[in-house]
Amino acid sequence: MTAATPFRPFETALDEDTARSLVREAVAGADDGELFLERRRSEVLSFDDGRLRTASYDAAEGFGLRAVRGEAAGYAHSTTLDEHALRRAVATARLAVGDGGGTLDAAPSATNRRLYTDADPMLDATFPGKVDILREIDAFARGLDPRVVQVSATLAASHQEVAILRAEGPVVTDVRPMARLNVSVIVEQDGRREGGTAGGGGRHGLAGLIAPGHWQAAVREALRIALVNLSAEPAPAGVMDVVLGPGWPGILLHEAIGHGLEGDFNRKGTSAFAGLMGQRIAAPGVTVLDDGTLPDRRGSISIDDEGTPSRATTLIEDGILVGYMQDRQNGRLTGTGTTGNGRRESFAHIPMPRMTNTYMRPGTTDPADLLTEVKDGIYAVGFGGGQVDITNGKFVFSCTEAYRVKDGKVGAPVKGATLIGDGATALQKIRGIGTDFALDPGIGNCGKAGQWVPVGVGQPSLLIGGLTVGGSGA
Repeated sequence: MTAATPFRPFETALDEDTARSLVREAVAGADDGELFLERRRSEVLSFDDGRLRTASYDAAEGFGLRAVRGEAAGYAHSTTLDEHALRRAVATARLAVGDGGGTLDAAPSATNRRLYTDADPMLDATFPGKVDILREIDAFARGLDPRVVQVSATLAASHQEVAILRAEGPVVTDVRPMARLNVSVIVEQDGRREGGTAGGGGRHGLAGLIAPGHWQAAVREALRIALVNLSAEPAPAGVMDVVLGPGWPGILLHEAIGHGLEGDFNRKGTSAFAGLMGQRIAAPGVTVLDDGTLPDRRGSISIDDEGTPSRATTLIEDGILVGYMQDRQNGRLTGTGTTGNGRRESFAHIPMPRMTNTYMRPGTTDPADLLTEVKDGIYAVGFGGGQVDITNGKFVFSCTEAYRVKDGKVGAPVKGATLIGDGATALQKIRGIGTDFALDPGIGNCGKAGQWVPVGVGQPSLLIGGLTVGGSGA
C-alpha cells in the first residue's frame, strides 16, 4: 500500500500569492469571505444476496469562493483550479458586495488541535481483502440462524482534505477521514419476513471495523433486531408514556430540537425556539450540547468549513435556553459570534449553521426505575426515518425496535410504532433522565437545504410523558 499524496492546492496552475490577491479583490468592501479548496476521494463496496453488487470509487476536487455583505452572500465554485476560473468566480461573488462599505471580519484564530488521524482509511486493506471481508460477513450471518434469507453488508471510506485561504492570515488546513461498516439481515419464518440493521464508524481507519471481533458483533446485533421484529405484535395507538433508550434515539433530539437551535432559523424568526433565549424551554435537568471536539467521532471537526476551531456549545442548561449554533455570518448579524458550526457538504456548497455531535447529558435516575414508572406505554430502543417541521418543531419518527410496557414491566416487542409530537412540548414533558448516557455508533447523516453532512447524536434513557404513538394495534 502507498501513502496518500499530500494535498497541496497551490502546486497547480494557481499559486498562493495570486490566489490571495484575487480573494482580496473578491472581499473588498465585504464583511467576510474565503476561498475554500477541497480534494475528496471515496470508496463504497456493497455485498448483497451472496455477491458483490457495488464497487465504486469517486474522486473530486475544486474550490468555492464566497463574499459576504450583510445578509447577502455571493458564491461561485469550480472543479478547475486556475487563475482564469478564480477570476470568473471573483466577478460572480462580488455581485453580493455591490459598492461595498463593509468592514472585513478578522480571520478565525488558528489551532494546532487534531481530533483524528490524517491517514487514508481506504489504504487499510486491499480491494480483494475488502471483498473477502464482505464475503465472510455474508457467510457468518447465514451460518448463525437458518431463518436468515438475505444479508447485505457495506464498507465505505472517504478521505477529505480542505484548505481555507482568506485575504489575510495563513492557509488553514484539515484532513478528514471517515470509515463505516453497515450490516443488514433479513429473516423469514412461516411466510413472515423482518429485518435488522447494525453498524457504525467514525473519523478513523477501516482496520478496527474489519476486525473479526467488530464485524461479528455487528452481524449478531443485526440478527438480534431482526428476530425481535419477527415476533413483534402490532403497535398500540394513542397518547402514552414513552421511554427512549440511550444512544441512537438521540436522533429524535437532533431532528426535533437541534435544527430549531441553529442560528439562521432563529435570526430569521422561523424556528419554534426563536426569541426564547434565557427562558425555560425544557424540564429541569435537561442539558443539551453540540460538541464538535469529541475525538474520532463521526460528527467531529478539528475546524469548521470557515476555518473556525470547533468547540462544545451548551444549547440548553438545566432546561434554560442559553445558546444557538452559529456560523460566521449569522453570528455577526446577531452580535453573538461564531460557535464553529459553519459547515458545508463540499466546495460546491455555501456554509451554514449545522450540528456536529448533539447530545443530552446524563441524569441521576437508574434507567430501570424509568420503566417502573410506566403504567401503559412504549419502550423505544431504535429509530429509523423521521420528519420535522422547523417552524413548529412537529415531528414524526418510526421505531425500528420497540416494546410494550405495562405496569412497569417490558413486554412483547411491537412493530409499526411511530412517535408523534413537537420538540418544544416533548422537552417540557421529560419526567426522568437516566444515568446510562451513550453516543450513537457512528451512523448519522444530516440534511439541510439540500446539503448532507455527517453528524453524531447521543443521550441517556429518557422518560417522556404523554407522547402520541401511532400504530395499528389496540
